[in-house]
Amino acid sequence: MVYWWDGQWFEQEIIQLPINEPGLLYGATVFTTLRVYQQCLDHPLTHWADHGDRLRQSLQSLHWPTPHWQQVESAARELGRKSPVLRITCFPSGQVLITGRELAEDLQQRQQLGINAWLMPPGRYQRSLAELKTGNYLAPWLAQRIAQENSAQEAILTDINGHWLETATGNLWGWRDGEFFTPPLTGQQLPGITLQHLRTWLEEKGLTIHGDRWSKSLVKTFQGLAYSNSGVEVVPIKQVGEEGQPWLNFASAQSLEYELLASYWTIQR
Repeated sequence: MVYWWDGQWFEQEIIQLPINEPGLLYGATVFTTLRVYQQCLDHPLTHWADHGDRLRQSLQSLHWPTPHWQQVESAARELGRKSPVLRITCFPSGQVLITGRELAEDLQQRQQLGINAWLMPPGRYQRSLAELKTGNYLAPWLAQRIAQENSAQEAILTDINGHWLETATGNLWGWRDGEFFTPPLTGQQLPGITLQHLRTWLEEKGLTIHGDRWSKSLVKTFQGLAYSNSGVEVVPIKQVGEEGQPWLNFASAQSLEYELLASYWTIQR
């Protein structure tokens, strides 16, 4: 595995960190994950500027030192020629780690057929400092493991009142009769870059996007569900399970609304 750490390139599976490194002890990092299209950071779908802005704003909010952005961008460009997905992680010390990985082998199948999701209990598995993309992902990681144990590929996180917030790795979308729904940004979930671009794109087409809180009763009126993030683009959700409850079923992958969401990428590739 090739990665860039603190100004140097390494080709190995390990990284050396001080035993008192806050990023190791407390998950004290901020990061962004981006998909590199056509091996180019400047491709309009890569949204490189937005990912950089999010990192800079997070560092400023936390009063952490600013890294050498020109070096970071140069390393990201080089690794982006080899890896379609990059993760850029900033540490409180000002050091930066850049890693790359392949797309999930079954991503195309998930996009075509849909996935199962598992609804987590109210408020149990919310992210820390949710409006920032911090490295403290224990709650979503645990939720994702529970989802997988229940034959699901994604977990749905909720607030203390049981309102649906986001998935463990992305933002939620629902639709009904040609109108779209996405949970309101209340500071309890990440305002994803893909979410923001999709929302703007749909609004420019004159489509309605509702921002109601997602109760289970509201979700049951939806004809389809999906989640989005920078790595997977958008993936339909065909079933939602919950402890002690029957599965909710959606014909998400076969709907015109899902085809419309997915076309955001197909028309710009």
